[in-house]
Amino acid sequence: MADSATAPAPGAVSRAPVAEATGISKRYGATVALRDARITIAEGESHALVGRNGAGKSTLVSVLTGLQQPDTGTLRFSGEPAPAFGDIDAWRSRVACVYQRSTIIGDLTVAENLFLNRQSDSALRPIRWKDLRQRAEQLLGEYGVDVDPSVRARHLTVEQRQFVEIARALSFGARFIVLDEPTAKLDARGIDRLFDRLRDLQRQGVAFLFISHHLQEVYDLCTTVTVYRDAAHIRTAAVAGLGKHELVEAMTGESATTTDAHDARAASPASPAGSEELLRVEGLTLAGACRDLSLSVRTGEVVGLAGATASGNVQVGEAVAGLHRAEGGRVSVDGRTVRTGSVPASLAAGIGLVPEDRHVQGLVNNRSVAENATLTVTDQLGPFGTVLPARTRAFAQRMIRDLDIKTPGAGTPVSALSGGNQQKVVVARALATDPHVLVAIRPTNGVDVKSKEFLLARIGEVAGAGKAALIVSDELDDLRVCDRVVVMFHGRAVAEFDRGWKDEQMVAAMEGVAGTPAAADTEEHGR
Repeated sequence: MADSATAPAPGAVSRAPVAEATGISKRYGATVALRDARITIAEGESHALVGRNGAGKSTLVSVLTGLQQPDTGTLRFSGEPAPAFGDIDAWRSRVACVYQRSTIIGDLTVAENLFLNRQSDSALRPIRWKDLRQRAEQLLGEYGVDVDPSVRARHLTVEQRQFVEIARALSFGARFIVLDEPTAKLDARGIDRLFDRLRDLQRQGVAFLFISHHLQEVYDLCTTVTVYRDAAHIRTAAVAGLGKHELVEAMTGESATTTDAHDARAASPASPAGSEELLRVEGLTLAGACRDLSLSVRTGEVVGLAGATASGNVQVGEAVAGLHRAEGGRVSVDGRTVRTGSVPASLAAGIGLVPEDRHVQGLVNNRSVAENATLTVTDQLGPFGTVLPARTRAFAQRMIRDLDIKTPGAGTPVSALSGGNQQKVVVARALATDPHVLVAIRPTNGVDVKSKEFLLARIGEVAGAGKAALIVSDELDDLRVCDRVVVMFHGRAVAEFDRGWKDEQMVAAMEGVAGTPAAADTEEHGR
């Protein structure tokens, strides 16, 4: 669908799009990452790219920035064919990407970061530091970035680092910049300042591809939005003419019903009759994550804590498990307060954790399945602090059977297992302590469908045995098994759903789209 907001005015000279991709397809083995995808970004435009996880956004960005070659399709910049794959300097002169994780090097000055590997006109000439700082001042001043070029980059705020990255990208000559979740670590004032700077650059002809999980920001900044779903282009439209619920429908493939999201909210907990509160989070405040958050999980209940990137839901789950110290509020299990910021205290209180990233937080890759699965129960593996190999093997074999872990043996290195079986080892370790409350953060991330079904069923069995489970996730399949789902947006709980919610309702709440009284209230206070 053409966007009238970006059409040239009568009598104006029509220029080629700064970037145009057509017929882009990309496979990774049996996985179709993109299927005949397309997008067109006009000069001076702020163009949003939205879609659920797995929609193909990241793959498209990797193609647009020259990191991946498409299997089929064409890519042009300002009417010219894309540079040859691997010609880094040529790609930099056409497109740049500012990622959620900064690529600025903290130990270097701002000037050194701006002209990294370009400090001198020639590799044979010494660096003239005074000239370098002057060049940096000129570049920063040209784009209105108020940063001292001599300061170490580690002393910059998140907002300042982003401005430096944008200035660096523009210094290569690129007039098209991809912004990947640029607001994820900014507060409301920082977001406003970022958007003001982007609008200034648009007036200079710079175009942006804006990727965000917060749909309200699409309406605040962008003129055009493109929706991807299931690896394919679904729709491109002018933002001004597209309703928020219509946009969510395009993302999910599900038509909105006559029932509004707030009508589907739970009037009362869906927990078993007569069940008692087992986990209580009351007035929890975590730096940069949440303010005055409260929720509860009753015996026999699986509760979801949903939220997109930067909602704070992951940090809340980690805090319940002892990984973060709270600035305010309390966490209690079965009526007893649990000291936050202490993993041993959480374990002693009966809280088990399936962490978000099994590779970084969950597994010791050079150790065996048995060693990984029993890390939380070493006190049960021998007297007086000793670990008996026979007892370790027996304990591990029982967990291998219980979780159907496909492995040649308990002594096999965990790194030799498939992703799904590695995740089962992480879950086995969390269950080894027989926890009263199981906190599972994105428990099915990166596993196949069969493993996903098994793991979610196993988490449900924990609650079925008179315990409780908290699933922290933005994956709709994870949340569908929950008795209730609490939705977070920008550090606050904005909605709560019983079983039977619609995809469109859940996504709208997670993306901060007005549609529930709570979500609207959060938008008003957060911006």
